[in-house]
Amino acid sequence: MQLSHTPAALSISFDDPTLVSSAGLVPVMRLADTAGLSALAQHRLTVAGDKGANAGAKITSLVAGMVAGADSIDDMDQLRHGGMHRLFTRIYAPSTLGSFLRAFTFGHVRQLDAVASRFLTSLADQAPALVPAPAATSGYVFVDVDDTIIEVYGHQKQGASFGYSGIRGLNALLATVTTRTSAPVVVAQRLRRGSCGSPRGAGRLIADAITTTRRLPGLQHQKILVRADSAFYGRSSIHAARTAGADVSITARMTRNIRHAITTIPDTSWETIEYTDALFDEDTQTWISSAEVAEIPFTAFASKPEADQVPGRLVVRRIPELNKRDVDQPGLFDLHRFHAVFTTADPDLLDTVAADKTHRQHAVIEQVNADLKNSALAHMPSGVFTANAAWLVLAVMAFNLTRAAGTIAAGALARATTATIRRQVITVAARVARRSRRLVLHLPEGWKWEVQCTRLFTHAHSPPVAVPA
Repeated sequence: MQLSHTPAALSISFDDPTLVSSAGLVPVMRLADTAGLSALAQHRLTVAGDKGANAGAKITSLVAGMVAGADSIDDMDQLRHGGMHRLFTRIYAPSTLGSFLRAFTFGHVRQLDAVASRFLTSLADQAPALVPAPAATSGYVFVDVDDTIIEVYGHQKQGASFGYSGIRGLNALLATVTTRTSAPVVVAQRLRRGSCGSPRGAGRLIADAITTTRRLPGLQHQKILVRADSAFYGRSSIHAARTAGADVSITARMTRNIRHAITTIPDTSWETIEYTDALFDEDTQTWISSAEVAEIPFTAFASKPEADQVPGRLVVRRIPELNKRDVDQPGLFDLHRFHAVFTTADPDLLDTVAADKTHRQHAVIEQVNADLKNSALAHMPSGVFTANAAWLVLAVMAFNLTRAAGTIAAGALARATTATIRRQVITVAARVARRSRRLVLHLPEGWKWEVQCTRLFTHAHSPPVAVPA
């Protein structure tokens, strides 16, 4: 593309009161209103004083700014331009929103957690494809748990410190839910000190995540599989999932008893699987691969009291060890590298190969971490820890709302990142006009994603979806 040189003179003037830069906020925030975001926040939040007044409108302003791409409190000013006041009311100044967040206590953050949980349930009612119920024969709904460090700067950030990553920041613990046909949405979240260990508080978060998942339409009686990495291989996390009625698939640390269990696997039990650089032999209908899997019965925490023991399976994947080592007599663990997963999944639903492949798909939560850090969680905007904890919950609500909008717009947007959804159907410039006592948004001619924008607008401004009592 080349800049046009005709006419010869070019100038700019910020003087049109009818233009908006994010016309897609109109159907998206209508969707949020239909899902009850403002009413839920107004009813649930009890922030005292004048700073807590009109909590519903302030929460809605913060979420709207994040949906439009805000990653700091000052960025909320992007809602206050041109014709936005014709489309929305009660657009608060960034200073007002910042004072509101700094008035939060830990109890208010937990109230906001309750708002986020109920808001997601309502979004799933309005957009059934957001978390579709799997067919009875297709197996599990997956709840993935992981934490991530959000880097911060300055010495006035409460709770910021160096954690396991060596980066100074705050620790965000997330749980997502996904099915085999849907992209993940966040069902639980916590902000913790930067030096916090990964499993701290994970049991409570897993219990909350499973509770929220079971509230989603069509998932009340579905089997749930909690997936996590080795940092969460502990009694608290596993017992929380099992107590809530879910199965687990968690990477097992290579402790002495795990290594001993692997040595008992017969050589005839190893099965070749599809893996990196694998080839499929059409003649034998088998994979030619360097990776193999096998399983054996295994009881987690066998040295603990019987009430703490968890029977299950140890699914082990091995690949050749390519790093040469100076050893006189190579042993089992010098020839291969092993990756063990402890699972209580039903063997009829997930056999050995399927259990290994399903567990590897846990990496989808890393995409959610990256997506959030590429938008509202690019910064932790306040020096007050509870304000940042509230910011995390708001970022999650904005993420889920954007994901719902992409699901409704359909096509490739149903599984796209929120940045893609934002670019194609939300941050679309428009001119606001009034015709026959109706507001009309004039959008760019030739917009490639016109069909998706129209589908989203039509859905949001149609009669609300009837929700069963």
